[in-house]
Amino acid sequence: MKYYFLIAGSLCILYYMILVIYSRRLRSTFAAFWLVSGGVHLVLGCAPLPVYLYAVLRWLCLVCWGAFLFVEVKIVGGMRTGVDAQANWIIILGAQVRGTYITSSLRRRLDAALCYLQHSPETKVIVSGGQGPGEEISEADAMAGYLEEHGIPKKQIFRENRSASTRENLRFSREYVDVEHDRIGIVTNDFHIYRSSIIARQEGYRKICRIPADSDPVFRLNYMVREFFGVIYVWIMEKK
Repeated sequence: MKYYFLIAGSLCILYYMILVIYSRRLRSTFAAFWLVSGGVHLVLGCAPLPVYLYAVLRWLCLVCWGAFLFVEVKIVGGMRTGVDAQANWIIILGAQVRGTYITSSLRRRLDAALCYLQHSPETKVIVSGGQGPGEEISEADAMAGYLEEHGIPKKQIFRENRSASTRENLRFSREYVDVEHDRIGIVTNDFHIYRSSIIARQEGYRKICRIPADSDPVFRLNYMVREFFGVIYVWIMEKK
């Protein structure tokens, strides 16, 4: 187990450094997890723990890996496109805007929506996202501007600019749609589509289809691990 912890810890630290260099930011989304996790693994690998404690840790690691892989299979399974009929509406879920700059994740969502709208020009669009720290405009306004620049008529775009989470994205967007009868496409990044679909069902959406955008390959592992915790939380909330 010592070697496992030392190798795993070193890999976590290495991945953190890759994220920092790639993004040029010390505090990229969820990146600190890899630094903390790497440090914990290295401490466990270097600490003079008794043999019986390593046996306990071995079983704990096996359980954690089993749970992780189970959830990740669900997430990957949700990445497939679920568009089998024309949607009446699509909802583009917001993501971070830096100042007025549209980040990579959000741009990928918008490009996926534009691709869909090329084949379904009558579909109405809800851009959903409020204004958070470091954002000079709301995510909805940034998204609407991007769509208009790429030829989507202003009258086709509806702005939901109060939300601060995926659940609020979908909850506040209900004001525009008939969740019982309208077919509604959810546009978000591939790693996020499974959890978003669960939340949509919890919020009363009955006819949803998945429109997954791709994600940054360097950050994909980071997002997939973060999503593990998000899915667990949503499952727990579903049971309440």
